[in-house]
Amino acid sequence: MSLQPVIKAYTENLPPGELEHFRVDGLDRIGVPVVFACHRQRDGSQFDSFGYGASFDQALVGVLGELAENVQADTVLRQAERVRGSYDDLVAARGERGVCDPLTLCLPAGSDYAPDKPLTWVAARRFPSGEPVLVPYEFAACYRSQLDGIEPLATPITNGLGAGDCFERALVHGLLELLQRDGNCTGFRAMDQGRVLDLSGVRDPDTLRLLAHLDRLGIDVIAKLAATDFGLVNLYVVGSDRDGRSTVPIMQTACGEACDLDRERALNKALLEFCSSRSRKAMSHGPLDLVERIAPAGYLDRYRARHVASAEEPRAVEAMAAWCGLPAGELRGLLADTVLSRRTVESFADLPSSPADTPAARLERISSLLAEAGFDILYLDLSPPDGAISAVKAIVPGLECETMSYHRIGERGICRLMERGSPLAGVGTPPEGAAAVPLPREAVERLGGPGWLDTEGVDRIVGRLYPLYREPESHAVRFMLEAAKT
Repeated sequence: MSLQPVIKAYTENLPPGELEHFRVDGLDRIGVPVVFACHRQRDGSQFDSFGYGASFDQALVGVLGELAENVQADTVLRQAERVRGSYDDLVAARGERGVCDPLTLCLPAGSDYAPDKPLTWVAARRFPSGEPVLVPYEFAACYRSQLDGIEPLATPITNGLGAGDCFERALVHGLLELLQRDGNCTGFRAMDQGRVLDLSGVRDPDTLRLLAHLDRLGIDVIAKLAATDFGLVNLYVVGSDRDGRSTVPIMQTACGEACDLDRERALNKALLEFCSSRSRKAMSHGPLDLVERIAPAGYLDRYRARHVASAEEPRAVEAMAAWCGLPAGELRGLLADTVLSRRTVESFADLPSSPADTPAARLERISSLLAEAGFDILYLDLSPPDGAISAVKAIVPGLECETMSYHRIGERGICRLMERGSPLAGVGTPPEGAAAVPLPREAVERLGGPGWLDTEGVDRIVGRLYPLYREPESHAVRFMLEAAKT
């Protein structure tokens, strides 16, 4: 089936501005198509994204879809009606089903939130009923720049964004990202459990061909299992060059992630993302003269003119700057005991599979699994008005993310760490260096007391590995290093 109608719909539904896109996979030797796109809006802002796929058209659909998510989120959120009030006051006026409890949204340990604290809210909808539900604005927002002076309960992130040629595809995209982050937030990167997958049971011919191709190129691939929560396959792919040969050392830290109903689909997606991650990291954080070799003339000047250095997270910039000065061998050494570790081996062929292959069938199955586990699905419709494409931001209260970067954790994360015997979380009075976790009353009762997270211990474990969690925007580090020389 031709993807040209989808490419046309995405392109035509971008807000007024300037779109620039080009391939960046020439930075690597793998050959998997990777496309970078940048949209410069009339208000002076710009958004950029990456897309990948088995073909150029698939990569172009991917990059335009990701761009549409971000641009539409910015456009819709800035126009959305905002409501001011505390959770207690709004529940009294609208009822419990009409207001999302912030305590279910995985707040940072040590947060001073209380139900009588005034917040800014926007309307989401509950799936599948469509009934309106107020959510705190910062959980609808995707970037700090969208806060408009609001002091957030948590740093805005893009987690849950989805786009597609229909609503079902967009919502599936957003939900699977939420589930992916929930399943791996305390189980990989600096907390990698070393659960290697035996890939002898792989049957997908495209995946087998790509694995063989990478092996011929001298790139070792390690597929790992993060979780099988909700009966889904949550896995990731990492690896490195056997001889350390890569365009820039940062490519040795590439990773691809996926969560899906089906093991073959999950592995293929994660493997393609791993391949694209190498080119993406070289493009985003590699030397500027390298970027100039593959970018259109004048691209860096156009990008630099819109880049806002003050919008960057200082910790992310500083940590990535340190990485950019390391040789490939030292970077691999940093990851040896975590990302590249091999502690146990599990069978890929034993992971779940599913025949659901249409967006509607996949949404029906995923929403059923979440409903059976007691989870609500909320979403903000970010679609442009003509309906040619769909974009959403999905929110599932109770799912978790960003524990190791922003100390966000809830009941699920506390239970997972305690079951693993980790000293990072527990129940009762927080020990020295730990902070209390804001939780709903029901969660405290199930845990048997108030939860806590050892935030100082989390920061020690993450240490120099912070760039695995939060990366600066494209070229931010190189712009900073360049400015430091002048």
